[in-house]
Amino acid sequence: MNYQPSAKATSQTHPVSVIICAKDESLNLAKHLPAILEQQYKTTHEIIVVDDNSFDDTRYLLKDFEDKYLALLKVLELKQEAQFIPGKKFPLSMGIKAAKYEIVLLTDADCTPASELWIDKMQATYDDATEIVIGYGAYHKKPGLLNKIIRWETFHTALQYFNYTLAGVPYMGVGRNLSYKKVLFFKHKGFSAHNNILSGDDDLFVNIAATKTNTKISIDKDTFTISEPSKTFGEWVRQKKRHNSSGRYYKPVHKFLLGLYSFSLFLFYPLLTVSLFSHFWIAAVIIFVGRFILQAVVLYSNMKKLNEKDLFILFPFFDVFMFFYYLIFAVSVVRKPKRLWK
Repeated sequence: MNYQPSAKATSQTHPVSVIICAKDESLNLAKHLPAILEQQYKTTHEIIVVDDNSFDDTRYLLKDFEDKYLALLKVLELKQEAQFIPGKKFPLSMGIKAAKYEIVLLTDADCTPASELWIDKMQATYDDATEIVIGYGAYHKKPGLLNKIIRWETFHTALQYFNYTLAGVPYMGVGRNLSYKKVLFFKHKGFSAHNNILSGDDDLFVNIAATKTNTKISIDKDTFTISEPSKTFGEWVRQKKRHNSSGRYYKPVHKFLLGLYSFSLFLFYPLLTVSLFSHFWIAAVIIFVGRFILQAVVLYSNMKKLNEKDLFILFPFFDVFMFFYYLIFAVSVVRKPKRLWK
């Protein structure tokens, strides 16, 4: 990802509506919402929290925050669920509809901005042609192999959607750190094209609305968000299966390119093993060594940019792990997930 944002002749700040959907998220909101409310942003902005039929103390917690941040925080309390629209698409649509400002910036209740300049620098990515800005949603660094696996998969996925965007073929973003314009949302009739699908409030909308000219990325470390990772392997697998299930609804060109890439990773080590026991073993070794060196150079550079440099020493393990990753999650592309987003 050899990318440096081009310098702007003039800088402009825009009013921004930050939108967070929450369902039984009182603990996360208590922990993470203050960092969003305390953002250093000199231009008009608002924070909208959509309380999606919570049964915990979310309502009372948000009332306390409202009293403290009266001019900044807006709480939208939903008291009934939309039939036949699973997931958080309905509450997010209500949040976008209620937003005062043209630029909306999305994140989740369990996310913390990496800096006080998150809003400022995400909106600074916009120019006259930009309608979508895709940011990086990282995970907290914690001890243990599971944490490193989660962060590797997140980094690996981001490397794909960032580079595809730079290549003029944007196909997804993540709702933990995503911005777009309201006019674009309503132009595509919101999530109506995939309202019946549980996931996709982020990647499927980007897949439909993004073009090579209207989409930019932000890899400034001040624009990252940081989330709480899954605590168990089973929890992470369930989460990934739910997220990956939207992939089958991507545009054909994206499915082809992503499928080709996945297929090449899946076949590499089995073919290498077979080749080592054939007359072509010298060529196989040369290809492996060349690939290893190229990977090391590319991964180190990009891990440094995305603040994941501690993963570099384990990249040979993760490279083998991807074979099993695609084996585990291939079925989620065709199997329907459960209809609850929480």
